[in-house]
Amino acid sequence: MKPVDTLYNLWRKHFGQYRIDDPRPIAVEAPYTFYLPSEARLAAIEPDDSVKLIFRGSPKGLVHDAERMWVIVQTIHGDDFIGWLDNDPFDMPQIRHGDRVKFKRRQVIQTSWKDKNKEARIPAEPSKQYWDRCIVDAAVLNGTARVQFLYREEPDMTQDGDKYPDSGWRIRAHVDDLTSEEYESGSPEYTALGKVLNKDDSWLNLIDEPPGTAWFLNDETHQFEPTEFTAGSDEND
Repeated sequence: MKPVDTLYNLWRKHFGQYRIDDPRPIAVEAPYTFYLPSEARLAAIEPDDSVKLIFRGSPKGLVHDAERMWVIVQTIHGDDFIGWLDNDPFDMPQIRHGDRVKFKRRQVIQTSWKDKNKEARIPAEPSKQYWDRCIVDAAVLNGTARVQFLYREEPDMTQDGDKYPDSGWRIRAHVDDLTSEEYESGSPEYTALGKVLNKDDSWLNLIDEPPGTAWFLNDETHQFEPTEFTAGSDEND
């Protein structure tokens, strides 16, 4: 570590602060990739259970602005919680393992029960997360273009050791949303389906369609309609 980094960390340790993020705005911005516990799950938290929170340091860290860390709950008064940190921070000298942490019920992003049988007593939560991979135009991911054409082929991008498989979905940007230069310079990305849906979920009803299907946006009806597609061709060309 450089001397300037050592001094910065020393200053953060003695004079820096941290806060616990409210995860609800994150869930609004990224509903298909960010998990937010249900009200039933949050209500089930008891002393000695563990909960995960988002800690954000001020000033910011050398590597991370925020860290997700576990806290063991000690006391609960309504929606006010007190616990102690059960992690060693990676880049946040303002707080240490075992430190007392005050937080609100709404700030919890994950739970781990002391009583492992408790999970069976909590109503099941339908998952809205989509982590299987797809190939998508960068303009859709950065929010500058809508989805116009998509097709699903037999998955062929999955590599040994991948945590999430290729879904086979291939997604193209709406040409009317792009300049000629943007269209020509755009590059496809291999990423999670949920990241695409966070930007444009107008095609969510198609996500379980089988390989071999293709869909094109009708700009008059604003609906995706089935279309013929042959591998190697592209409706946007």
